[in-house]
Amino acid sequence: MSSCKKEAEKKEVTNEKTEVLAADLQTVSLNISGMTCEIGCAKTIQSKLSKKEGVASAKVVFTDSLATIEFDKNRTSKEDLISFIGGIAGGDLYTASEATEAASKK
Repeated sequence: MSSCKKEAEKKEVTNEKTEVLAADLQTVSLNISGMTCEIGCAKTIQSKLSKKEGVASAKVVFTDSLATIEFDKNRTSKEDLISFIGGIAGGDLYTASEATEAASKK
């Protein structure tokens, strides 16, 4: 029976760790150049970002050429996200850069 108790203790520790990691979410806005359409470009980038490890949510707005990404800073970084976007579609189409505060509020 003592092994069952140890398993329960492990699960509790895991839950606490998950809560700590959730507190490390950050949001970044990135300008994306090279998009030519809503469905083929913006939705594709959004879909790929949403599936990337460490990304909690992603929204790409074609008309603003802007991606807003919420990510876990313990699992990925702003620089990694910029590089990831640049590598979509063979790395020849899209370029991402951090949006200035004024540009991300338009």
